[in-house]
Amino acid sequence: MDRLTSAARLMIVSDLDHTMVDHHDSENLSLLRFNALWEANYRDNSLLVFSTGRSPTLYKELRKEKPMLTPDITIMSVGTEITYGNAMVPDDGWETFLNNKWDRKIVTEETSKFPELSLQSETEQRPHKVSFYVQKEKAQDIMKTLSKRLEERGLDVKIIYSGGMDLDILPQGAGKGQALAYLLKKLKSEGKLPNNTLACGDSGNDAELFSIPDVYGVMVANAQEELLQWHAANAKNNPKVIHASERCAAGIIQAIGHFKLGPSTSPRDVTDLSDCKMDNFVPAYEVVKFYLFFEKWRRGEIEHSEHYLSNLKAVCRPSGTFVHPSGVEKSLQECVTSFGTCHADKQGKQYRVWVDQVLPSQVGSDSWLVSFKKWELSVLDQHSSGAAPFVSCLPSTCNEWIKCEDRRCCITTVLLSSKNKTVADGLTWTHVHQTWLHGDAPSDSATWFF
Repeated sequence: MDRLTSAARLMIVSDLDHTMVDHHDSENLSLLRFNALWEANYRDNSLLVFSTGRSPTLYKELRKEKPMLTPDITIMSVGTEITYGNAMVPDDGWETFLNNKWDRKIVTEETSKFPELSLQSETEQRPHKVSFYVQKEKAQDIMKTLSKRLEERGLDVKIIYSGGMDLDILPQGAGKGQALAYLLKKLKSEGKLPNNTLACGDSGNDAELFSIPDVYGVMVANAQEELLQWHAANAKNNPKVIHASERCAAGIIQAIGHFKLGPSTSPRDVTDLSDCKMDNFVPAYEVVKFYLFFEKWRRGEIEHSEHYLSNLKAVCRPSGTFVHPSGVEKSLQECVTSFGTCHADKQGKQYRVWVDQVLPSQVGSDSWLVSFKKWELSVLDQHSSGAAPFVSCLPSTCNEWIKCEDRRCCITTVLLSSKNKTVADGLTWTHVHQTWLHGDAPSDSATWFF
């Protein structure tokens, strides 16, 4: 949160599974649409918070599987763990607060007396969370009896049932709603209370998010029955909480527009990126737009035209340089020429490009230094005996073919200039420098452009 020196323009607090992440969307289009919107318009002055029932272990697994952005704050284990930044630094004050009237040993003792409860995996058992599976028809009776027994043992706990099968036992002060309330109080004490906050969810453990005063809420179109029932009983007449008509991340984008919280048209939804009309120079938008063109060109979604290549050369300074992740330095103009030869080389493949943590910093009256992570993902069929290195391969029932994910990232720094340019012209790219992230260098990096 130290990244912002003043109040966030918008804080989005979103559940992950079936809210931000649509597991039925094989190409992750709604998530990628949100990513482009956030990085182009919100990243540098807003806060992104992921609030998930997943433990840190399962959260990190999801990040490896899906093209997710890096949040500013992560709330995990159903609101029992709060961490900050890339390093996921834990909030010690929150942990201390949760220790009140909580004894994990007693919870374990009492729950062992219920054979209907089946422990979830060890990764999901956390210091302030004990998690089980239980059949839907037995859940309510068990919750009522167990709550009484734990109270008799001197504990003050909260039992949350969600997803039609998950039962979590937490300290009474925990939960997604309380974690959000804690964050808002902390931000207010620092003079950084967000101008607007939007909570997003799909299941029972998200209901608390919509109970926090002065917070907008969206239940995505695919919200589960338990959350819809809660809404009907508790928030039916609350104009600040809506049931979107769009699934998952698309529903979040819809809510941004519905509540007029800021721009709600994703750059991915703009047919002709060259027609984007801006009132001012927006370096982050320029970066997002550039890499969307990059993806569309290689997927063959735009025609092979000298017009596009000429426009690309026009935004690159003739003397501009590109430092390839391998360390080789080239001219930007040479890179554009090479790029022209790879039109539609990813056609018919699940090839995607996205940028993360796009943070511009003005370094002169007409120049900006923009840092970000550039990701590329290719999903291809690969013969099981010849899977390429640096590629994660998915199991297949077929002995010959498996699906392989080639996913790479580089840390990128770009110097942009508005010298002798109008807003309609766009910014000039004068220097690009990239380095591989975490040893992501491929054995053949010849097709890595910009």
